[in-house]
Amino acid sequence: MTWGEITEKGLAEVEALLGVPLRRSRMQWIESVTKDAIKHFAWGIGDDNPLWLDSEYATNSPVGNLIAPPCILYAIDSTIIAPKLPGVQWIYAGTDFIWLDHIKLNTEFNVAAKLLSQERKSGQRFSQWVLQSGEVKYSDKNGHLIAVAKGHVARTPREKMASHARNKEETKVHKYSPDELQKIENQVLSEKRQGNVPLFWEDVDLGDIIPSVVKGPLTSTDILAWYSASQGALHYGGAHGDAIRYRQKHADYHINSDTGAKDSAGRGHLESGTGNDVGMGGTYDIGPQRIAWAQHMLCNWIGDHGFLHKLSVSVRRPNLVGDTIWWSGKVEAKRKVGDLRLVDLSLLAVNQNDKQSAFGTACVILPSKETGNVRLPLPKKLAVVD
Repeated sequence: MTWGEITEKGLAEVEALLGVPLRRSRMQWIESVTKDAIKHFAWGIGDDNPLWLDSEYATNSPVGNLIAPPCILYAIDSTIIAPKLPGVQWIYAGTDFIWLDHIKLNTEFNVAAKLLSQERKSGQRFSQWVLQSGEVKYSDKNGHLIAVAKGHVARTPREKMASHARNKEETKVHKYSPDELQKIENQVLSEKRQGNVPLFWEDVDLGDIIPSVVKGPLTSTDILAWYSASQGALHYGGAHGDAIRYRQKHADYHINSDTGAKDSAGRGHLESGTGNDVGMGGTYDIGPQRIAWAQHMLCNWIGDHGFLHKLSVSVRRPNLVGDTIWWSGKVEAKRKVGDLRLVDLSLLAVNQNDKQSAFGTACVILPSKETGNVRLPLPKKLAVVD
């Protein structure tokens, strides 16, 4: 089979895996949600919410103990389901999450993953590429379903991507003025969190704009913090001998043009040359990292009494080192489902050039003056990914 190319034979091999339970050993950074795991994930996205980090605060909150940021699911299983097609580049495209309960301290998880679909695509950059979508179910050791995720991964032919990149200049890094940097820092330092004051469903109006979260200018340290929090080198086969052993079975690597040696397919997240080679325009972030920043914003807004039920985000534009992202949200609808009081939101991430970086939707459940606090866990029938 031709390395790095999408072929009919390769696509047929993928089709044979539809619905088949998949091994996930290389996609699970943690299995138990320990205090350290929670802390490291929160640090990895720069989220200092005391529900994640302050045991005394969390014990006296409505949740009663430390809980994890909802997107710690990425550390439990990456949601990357991109089988076969050796050497074909994979680019994370988005996630659809559903949560039925908080992710509680010391919960031990089992995951079940399968490939749901493979769609052929075409566009200006590639005459043919493939979108692979898969499902991950997250259950505790007692079999209780905690969350479901549907992950989307774009598979693009590596050689054509490299050819495209060579004909494209590296994206110019934005040079910030002192005033721009000061405004960004002021926005970060004035970040609003609802905290222990209930945000009641009745007090939310259609069209409300939720407080933004700002991330950036992105640095390589921010990217390394994400790796430490959620995946390390595991998704790429590990380090040293682990990586060599992994590549005996999986043609998942990038050739270092300087040394000729096989290297991690994720090098573009750490060095601009490889990021440019794969058509990203420079060193770029990790898609789930950007999605977790949206979760940061939403949990700030709903406070300790609210619950993040759904989050669906599509990642579009590469977020390069030096870029700044503003996540924002708007209330689009309010609904009653039995005793539950739901709010639907549209989400948008733009960079310093006002270019769309990601977009999505969310659904949160808020306490109500009529029905009281949010009661968890939610019924399993609500775990349906659109």
